This record gives sequence, structure tokens and C-alpha cells, in this order.
Amino acid sequence: MNSTTVRSLLVRGMLAGLGAGLIALVVAYLLGEPRIDAAIAFEEAHAPAHEHEMELVSRALQSTAGLATGVLVYGVSLGGIAALGFCFALGRIGRFSPRATAALLSGAALVAVYVVPFLKYPANPPSIGDPETIGERTTLYFLMMALSVLLAVAAVILGRRLAPRLGNWYAAVAGVLGFAVVVGLAYAFLPAVNEVPEDFSATLLWQFRLAALAIQVTLWLSFGLLFGHLAERVLTPRSAAVPAGDTAAETPVPAL
Repeated sequence: MNSTTVRSLLVRGMLAGLGAGLIALVVAYLLGEPRIDAAIAFEEAHAPAHEHEMELVSRALQSTAGLATGVLVYGVSLGGIAALGFCFALGRIGRFSPRATAALLSGAALVAVYVVPFLKYPANPPSIGDPETIGERTTLYFLMMALSVLLAVAAVILGRRLAPRLGNWYAAVAGVLGFAVVVGLAYAFLPAVNEVPEDFSATLLWQFRLAALAIQVTLWLSFGLLFGHLAERVLTPRSAAVPAGDTAAETPVPAL
């Protein structure tokens, strides 16, 4: 794959990430923001009167322009990185079309980058968590994410090496099982974090975590579909889409 093609795919990946970010932004605004408002209300109701501080940035700005900026920048960055990963993975993980490769890459990235760390250290709304442990919690989360990504890459390599002996199906099963076993061991040995107040609404917590998961699923699914379409147009020449000998598609319609 030459540099021109890589650059073209990178640009389209960022555009697909922007489009996916716009879709995810709608989900975040409709599902996530109401739960955040409820969590903030809980925090304010349980905070002593003297601890109330003036906001440097208003909640209205956070939930609109701030949310849009964060989600869209994340989507564009994600799109660029995923596009480079696609350039490396195309043809190396199997004889898949560009569209299928984009879908597989998006699904694997969703699981490795978000779902696996999420199951160990799920997202929490405001008012949950000790401010003094935020550094430790952030370190543990990114450690779990990095480990998950490395294990996903190792699982793909293992599957590729086993494929000549076991066949593609059993090699893929072996890679997935190996990934699941090592992730399970990481879950068992890494410290747990549970700082949810006893009187915090379990329903609100569950709804917030589902909303966070829905945003990520929407983002990655939308990106896979959008980028797969764009990558297919770049990598599949237009003439290849026209069957040989089919001159009807190439013959211009005479003007009346």
C-alpha cells in the first residue's frame, strides 16, 4: 500500500470518525446528560452547605458545546488511529474485503479498547469516587486498556500461526479463548475499585453505565460502517465494479 493510499485512507478515517462522533453526540446528549444531571443533583443534595462552589464553566455550556467538542475531537482522533490500524491489518488478518476488514477492526477495537476495561472498571457518574484516588483509578483503567489491546494483538498473531495446522475456524477459537483466559486472570489479580456511596441510586448508576456503553457502541459501529464504505471506494477501482463486457453501464445516454 503506497503512501498516497495511506494518506487518502487516513483522511477518510478522520471524516468517518467525525460522522460517527456526530451520531454518538446525539446519543450522549439524549441518554448520558440526563443521568449526569441527576448525579450532580444527588451530589449537591448531600454536600454540606459550605462546600458548594461556584462553577468555572456553567453546566449548560458543559452539556452542549463542551460535550460536542469532546465527542467530536475524540471521534476524529479515533478515526485517524483506526484508519492507520486498518492499513496495517488489511490483508494480514485474512482475505476480507475492505468493508469487512473495517467492520472486524471496529468490533475488535470496541471490545479491546472499551468493553474489556469497562467490565473491570465501569464508568461512574459525578459524585462517585474519592478525589484523592483519582490518579490511582485512572492508572488502573489505562493499564487494563493497554493490557487488553496487547492481548488482542497477541490473540490475532496466535490465530494466524495456528491457522495452517488447525484451520481458520479453530485457530480463531483458540485465539479468542486465549484472550479470554488471560483477561480473566487480569480481572482476578488487578485491584477492584468500589467507591459507590451506599445511598446512591442503583437504578441511576445502572442507567448511566448503560448510557456510557451505548455511546461507545454507537461510535464504533457508526465508524465501522462509514469507514468501510469510504475505504471500499478508495481501494476498489470504479472500473472493477463494472462486469467485463457490460458496455451498457459505460455507454452514455444520448441527449434528447
